Amino acid sequence: MLLTITMKGKNTENLGYLLHKNPCRPQLFDLSFGKAYVFYTEVSDTRTTAALLLELNPIDLARGKLGSKDGGLFDYVNDRPYVSSSFMSTAINRVFSTAMNGKCTKFPELAENDFDFETTVYNLPVKTQKDFVKDVFTPLGYEIKMRESVLDEKFTEWGESCYIDLTLCGNVKLSDMLNHLYVLIPVFDRQKHYYMNEDEMDKLLRHGEGWLAVHPLRNAIINRYFYKKKGYADKMIARLMENEAEETTVNEEISQKKISLNTQRMEAVKKTVLASGAESVLDIGCGDCKLTALLLHESQIKKITAADVSVSVLEKAKQRLNYDKMPLYLKNKLTLIQASLMYKDERFRGFDTACVIEVIEHMDLQRIPFFEKVLFGSAKPKTVILTTPNKEYNENYPTLEKGALRHSDHRFEWTRAEFQAWCEHICKEFNYTIEYQNIGETDEKYGSPTQMGVFKICV
Repeated sequence: MLLTITMKGKNTENLGYLLHKNPCRPQLFDLSFGKAYVFYTEVSDTRTTAALLLELNPIDLARGKLGSKDGGLFDYVNDRPYVSSSFMSTAINRVFSTAMNGKCTKFPELAENDFDFETTVYNLPVKTQKDFVKDVFTPLGYEIKMRESVLDEKFTEWGESCYIDLTLCGNVKLSDMLNHLYVLIPVFDRQKHYYMNEDEMDKLLRHGEGWLAVHPLRNAIINRYFYKKKGYADKMIARLMENEAEETTVNEEISQKKISLNTQRMEAVKKTVLASGAESVLDIGCGDCKLTALLLHESQIKKITAADVSVSVLEKAKQRLNYDKMPLYLKNKLTLIQASLMYKDERFRGFDTACVIEVIEHMDLQRIPFFEKVLFGSAKPKTVILTTPNKEYNENYPTLEKGALRHSDHRFEWTRAEFQAWCEHICKEFNYTIEYQNIGETDEKYGSPTQMGVFKICV
């Protein structure tokens, strides 16, 4: 049984701090059902991979009847030592418990940030549920990759194996990803290696906090998790519905601290788009279409066009949106286009609101005047919502070197004064007004991590 976690981007050796596992020292953990090994297959500034390997003895399993199902020969000849099942979930909880709880002792801020992760679960037993795999993980913000194989290369007529190597890619918090895996891996196997009782519901509430209750396949996930325990499944669904109602009364300030900066940013932009009265929206530099996905389900929005210069990024966004299976009424709203922000494009015209979310800092400074003319001079949307990092706030990130930028692809980052000076220039040059908003927890000295400008065209 094997699980790998890869962190990509910059300063990826910080994965060791996040997992509380030293990259220079392999570690061994004794579990009730075998041994777990943690080691790193690669460590660098830009890419670091940690591996969790489980070693189970089939004879020990049979003697202890762990995972036993039918008795007899099954106790000795089965797939239990090789597939990712509840054994893997238990090992994740045992070996990475601190990381799952969202704690990083040496650099606490790391645990609160989203990073570019790629995790692979090997030999996940999905049988004929490959579409279900996508439906389960895509709403959580992951790009899905599945490596399939035939049962036996010498006997191809036997067909495909019922196991896949599942790779999840996404910008997420490590704790969120580990909790997703902990809950969802057993959903595909359904054969728990331990006796289930009512304590399992408390465990599921804890590890599913913040995402399970709102998952579109919540009931299916819970019914599969409590396979052949329908009474527990029904109770669990009822408890989640009660908790969801209670959460609406929780103090917003406390709740906000638990939400990642990216989520806060997207929600703030969505709220501003709707408040503008927009019925048509242009998502410029859409990336993985997180904002587009949020707006698509709003009845107020009749038309949304997502544009990016990269064809491959648009293809990934299409997969993330589950475009091929999208209901027709949503598909009719949506247009995905490949376009450059540096050139005038007739397809950019006629929109109520344009959103430029964390895009401008990826441009070379000398190219920004071209972008200004394309968006504000040619497209001329009624409202433009633009967000960008606040460079001053970087002082609150101890792991960021002095003067360094938050992302390796950023060409620059503006201070609040620099951003406001640019906004004033836009208003004067293209006849717009401007309002400023802060996104994220505000520091008294350095401001908020994200600054947002809302431009309104003067009629």
